[in-house]
Amino acid sequence: MKNKSIIYDDLYRYTGERSFWLLLRYVFFTPGFQYVFLFRKTSNADFILSKIFWKILLRRCMLSTGIQIPEITKIDRGFRIVHFGHIVINPATIIGKNFNISHGVTLGHAEGKQAGSPIIGNNVSIQTNAVVVGSVMIGNDVLIAPNAFVNFDVPDGAIVLGNPGSIILKEKASEKYIVYKIE
Repeated sequence: MKNKSIIYDDLYRYTGERSFWLLLRYVFFTPGFQYVFLFRKTSNADFILSKIFWKILLRRCMLSTGIQIPEITKIDRGFRIVHFGHIVINPATIIGKNFNISHGVTLGHAEGKQAGSPIIGNNVSIQTNAVVVGSVMIGNDVLIAPNAFVNFDVPDGAIVLGNPGSIILKEKASEKYIVYKIE
């Protein structure tokens, strides 16, 4: 039951509705949602045979879409892949509710001074080709702009621009990008 609820919350982030027919349509015709669906099924599989079955399907989807998000990654409800292709998320990354990610994004592990993986808050949108690396905290209601490089903590309500990233504080920074929020 938990798995079904999470999947319908993810679907809601795409359509604003929770319906079986929309679920079928998005699983078969929307590659980003297809990956999210298989990611959730693999993550929440209870039995070894079902885990293997879903993992094989997830792997095939990974190869066809270029999305690499291991099933052990902790991602809360309302996960939306806006544009699929060449997305890489380190398995130690922790992500909150209402998360948008676009193509070309890397959320990676770092060694040295910033050793670790990112922790991302709620209502965060990470745009095309952005890179977030290291043990950094990304606050709630954050927009990381296209091509931004983030290896530092980002406070709540911020927009991060550029390489190296610079912060602009703005109330409701991600509001226009996070549609159909899960409360």
